[in-house]
Amino acid sequence: MDLEEITGKKTSVAMASSDVKPKSISRAKKWSEEIENLYRFQQAGYRDEIEYKQVKQVSMIDRWPETGYVKKLQRRDNTFYYYDKQRECDDKEVHKVKIYAY
Repeated sequence: MDLEEITGKKTSVAMASSDVKPKSISRAKKWSEEIENLYRFQQAGYRDEIEYKQVKQVSMIDRWPETGYVKKLQRRDNTFYYYDKQRECDDKEVHKVKIYAY
């Protein structure tokens, strides 16, 4: 399942090297692996992976090899968030996840 199926909107992948701003925003309707990772970025204070890479100037993000979920993120105040291998975004939290289109 991709974001278009979840939100009904098409999104395009933007390059992290330039200062990219989102063109539109929508809310998640159903949980997926992509929504799980967006949830983790937003818990740490970022829109998504693109903004995290812009702000922190990193090319690789620590992920769990078994699931592909984000493992560790550094917040803007330089403290770290550590995440489990299992799903952390409960069904009641899914509607809070914002999906940005570029």
